[in-house]
Amino acid sequence: MIMTYEWVQITDSAEELSEMILQSEQAEQYREAYRAVYHDKNLADEIQAFARLKDQYEEVQRFGKYHPDYKRVMKQIRVDKRRLDLNEAVAALRIAENELQDLMDQVSFILGRSVSESVKIPSSNPFFSSDSSCGGSCGTGGSCSCSA
Repeated sequence: MIMTYEWVQITDSAEELSEMILQSEQAEQYREAYRAVYHDKNLADEIQAFARLKDQYEEVQRFGKYHPDYKRVMKQIRVDKRRLDLNEAVAALRIAENELQDLMDQVSFILGRSVSESVKIPSSNPFFSSDSSCGGSCGTGGSCSCSA
C-alpha cells in the first residue's frame, strides 16, 4: 500500500478523533470508575476470585448436573455475582462502560453514515444498528418478512 496524502489526512483525523474521545467526559468517568474498582485491593481480589469461579463454572457446564461440583459451583457463582452486582463501585464501572460504549456507537454510526447509508455498523445499541430488516436470522424464525 502506498501512503498518499489522503491516507495521511485520514490517519491524522483518526488520531484527532481518538484524542477527543479519550478526553471526553465519558472516558474520564470510565477511568475514574475503573480506578475505584481495581485500586481497591479487596474488590480486585473478589473480581479475580470470581473470574476463577467462572472458569470452574465453564468446566461444570461441560458435564452439567453430572459434574461432582455442579451444585456448589452453580450456587456460588450466583451468590458471588450478586455480591459484585450490588457493589456500588462495580455498578458505577458498568454504567461508565455503557456510557463510553454509547459514545463509541454514536461515533461509529456517524462515520458509517458519512460513507454510505448501507454500511453495516456494529453496535451494542439497537438504535444505531444499520440492519433494518430482521431482529434475528430468517432461519431461526426471526421477525423478518423474508422467505427462505
